[in-house]
Amino acid sequence: MKNFSKLEKRLGLEFKNKDLFKTVFVHRSYLNEHPDFPLPSNERLEFLGDAVLELIVTEHLYKNYTEPEGILTAWRSALVRGKMLSRLAKKLDLPNYLFLSKGEAKSGGRNKEIILANTFEALIGAIYLDQGYKTAQEFVNYHLISHLPEIIEKRLYLDPKTRFQEIVQEKIGITPSYKLIKEEGPDHAKTFTMGVYIQDKLIAKGTGPSKQAAETQAAAKAIEIWEE
Repeated sequence: MKNFSKLEKRLGLEFKNKDLFKTVFVHRSYLNEHPDFPLPSNERLEFLGDAVLELIVTEHLYKNYTEPEGILTAWRSALVRGKMLSRLAKKLDLPNYLFLSKGEAKSGGRNKEIILANTFEALIGAIYLDQGYKTAQEFVNYHLISHLPEIIEKRLYLDPKTRFQEIVQEKIGITPSYKLIKEEGPDHAKTFTMGVYIQDKLIAKGTGPSKQAAETQAAAKAIEIWEE
């Protein structure tokens, strides 16, 4: 049995509408197995929460920074990207409260970035509906926007290729290069494997539907290796 009052205390919230709070955690796969479950999936809340979250972050950036639009957009993207939101969801213990189908749970649904990010957004939507914009804003400021100084300082808002190039050039004065390792599949659905190299040494591989996507994944993996 899920103890939602315990989670409310952990989050520092007390929902007036308890069913709304529980709906945050209802994944659509659960309803496929439990069609008589009295609550809907969290998808509509996630839709609302996505917009509320973007407004809160945008308002904060507009009021507190004078940088041009392009920079502010990059900072906002770094804050609201799935990886960041799923990390916060784990930190707040949201995965343990998810209603998932047996198959989704067995396949690691409680650790899937997309499910956790959507759950976090659904939570923001529920807070907004139940507690109002100010409470949602305070929650987002405390849990999410507090990471902005680190994002700016470490330039985490840059795309992985640019970031990795900066890291390598700063440390050893060399520019990484990318080479095609493998190309598979028919012309309409190719998969590319690209490697990122420092001189002739392979640092990491990435795969994707285009060379650019594969290079981006390779760079992201390389950053993790270099920052370990």
